[in-house]
Amino acid sequence: MSPLRTSLDRQFEGLHLRSITFLDRLPEERVFWKPTAIEVGLETYSAGELLIRSAAAVEQTFGGITRRLWDDPFEWTLPEELSGRKAIGEYLGEVRQTRLGGFKFFREDSDLFRLIPAPEDLSPIIDILLEALGCASHLEGRAHGVAQQFLSIRPNFL
Repeated sequence: MSPLRTSLDRQFEGLHLRSITFLDRLPEERVFWKPTAIEVGLETYSAGELLIRSAAAVEQTFGGITRRLWDDPFEWTLPEELSGRKAIGEYLGEVRQTRLGGFKFFREDSDLFRLIPAPEDLSPIIDILLEALGCASHLEGRAHGVAQQFLSIRPNFL
């Protein structure tokens, strides 16, 4: 793989490994614990929900790039479907496989600069990947923030 594709893949793999490490440290009984909302009407999210949404952002991106399926994987990533650490870990593994398959789609660096509908506007694939990486990393960081309320934990930046 070229240096550009290797670098992007390494960034996504780092996100995956941080998520797995974080999930391993998250107590089962606190996976879906939500902090109390300070303001009325403010919705709060659990570390588990944020970790799932992080992985879903990656899954949605690679599904869109490889199959033009830009649907949000919301339905199969609900806490009712992924009810604990084991199920979330399996989902993270599935998303990793989807990503690895997606990177096979890029044969050379020029493929990353192809314009595709994402989902409506034409965008270079590299922009879509970088946006997904940023979004997924942000959501993972928010999950760490929630967990810091009950764990002595710092994000592990690989």
